[in-house]
Amino acid sequence: MTDKKVLVLAYYFPPMGLSGVQRTLKFVKYLPEFGWEPIVLTTNSGSYYAYDDTLLSEIEEKNIRIYRTDDESSKPRNYPSTFVQKVGRYVSGIFRQPDSKIYWKKKAIETGSKVIEEERPDVIFSTAPPFTSHLAAAELAEKYGIPLVLDYRDQWYGNPFNVMPTKFHKHYNKKLEAEVLYKSSKIVVISREQKERLLKNYKLLKHNDISIVSHGYDKEDFENIQPRSDKNDFVITHSGLFQDNRNPRPFFEAFRKLIDSNQLDKSRIKLKLVGLMRNNHLKQIKKLKLEENVILTGNVSHKDAVAHLMQSDILWILQNDDVRTPGKLYEYFGSKKPIIATMPKSYMRELAVSSGIALTAEPNDKDDIYKALSAYYDLWKRGSLPKGNNEFVSNYDRKVLTENLSQILSSSSII
Repeated sequence: MTDKKVLVLAYYFPPMGLSGVQRTLKFVKYLPEFGWEPIVLTTNSGSYYAYDDTLLSEIEEKNIRIYRTDDESSKPRNYPSTFVQKVGRYVSGIFRQPDSKIYWKKKAIETGSKVIEEERPDVIFSTAPPFTSHLAAAELAEKYGIPLVLDYRDQWYGNPFNVMPTKFHKHYNKKLEAEVLYKSSKIVVISREQKERLLKNYKLLKHNDISIVSHGYDKEDFENIQPRSDKNDFVITHSGLFQDNRNPRPFFEAFRKLIDSNQLDKSRIKLKLVGLMRNNHLKQIKKLKLEENVILTGNVSHKDAVAHLMQSDILWILQNDDVRTPGKLYEYFGSKKPIIATMPKSYMRELAVSSGIALTAEPNDKDDIYKALSAYYDLWKRGSLPKGNNEFVSNYDRKVLTENLSQILSSSSII
């Protein structure tokens, strides 16, 4: 039987790195195992914070066709300060809606039209943010009469990180979102909370219109990783960016207190920060005199980032809002390592607790964070750190999640 084809519309795709590409890449990697031939429509990324040239090797043998809307070569740019990012988003939000990628829409539709006429896909699958992808996908779906499946990695309307400066901007975004939602055959979200928000905001949607396919981890990323040779150090690891309002200072202060309260060799307590760092966070480390205890890896490949997780004793995740669903938590689950989740009360915090291997603290409560650090440190000294159980972790296997997506695509397909 000939595989059915799905056109995957994704602005963020390798060689772009960071967490925004992982979900789409893994779907593309595993869909052929479930009777679907993915065809990717993306950009050539132009200028971006971080690239990972190793990611495309995951799908090389599958002969996935990737169509890019731009010919320009990729080049990294500096990770902006929090202030610069906020100002940039605000200015962009005044003139460019639903997001700063709105000018990509025309290119995506032009290239997408050529791809559709050549490939004849059975379904269009669009993943966002940027939500410009959903706009382009909806026009293409309507133009060619192809079913549309929308994938929400984050919330659109009502997301405080999507700048909508005036009531007009808010109304305009809600109108745009309503239009693409009602043109879709199926909607995919990451969490129950996201589903409930969509149903609340858009009354014409029905419960069965929206399916939940969470983030996950790829077992293959965790294979053939060498264990850490030196087991005498207590290693805490954070992987990824400290985005937007995520301020690591309270954790740094709690970590400083843990070092100072330790009567043994203080140099044996390590905090490893994997990924890009902002200058103001580096200054916090210096001000607290943590240089000897903090390891900075800089930007690394995804495979190396996973290796750092596996070579740690505990993992730390920071979130200051109840809106976003950071993919790194699910990879933390895959590592089966104990977790400190500094998060406000939210679905993500509840999910972390449900793993059975997470201690939580309010993100700005350094005393609460210190208690969690001390508890894990004491367990480490006794050799009694908890480990994740296979039954819980198996729920987030990328291959299983992709099979779920394939069934959603099949239910939407014209075949």
